[in-house]
Amino acid sequence: MEAALQLIGRTIEKTVVPEPGKSILQHAKDNKVDWQHLCTRGTCARCRCLISEGAEHLEEPTKAEHLRLDPEEFDEGYRLGCQAVVKTAGKIVARNKTYF
Repeated sequence: MEAALQLIGRTIEKTVVPEPGKSILQHAKDNKVDWQHLCTRGTCARCRCLISEGAEHLEEPTKAEHLRLDPEEFDEGYRLGCQAVVKTAGKIVARNKTYF
């Protein structure tokens, strides 16, 4: 299986090579994908995203995510892009799904 991170922003979609240690949001910013964000600390939740594939390739949710997202959101596959850090190479699909 090829390592690929599919980033689906508001109007731009790109597939990039996932870099372990880097967040979904940082991948989006580095590759000019229109990913909403404000704070990068996990408090605004504008970078909220749906991980439809490859959640096992991400680090465990952070304390900031547990404070901001409901348990049901985790169950549905939601993470905060600024907090969801790539752990291992693999196929990951992330769509920016802000509340607003």
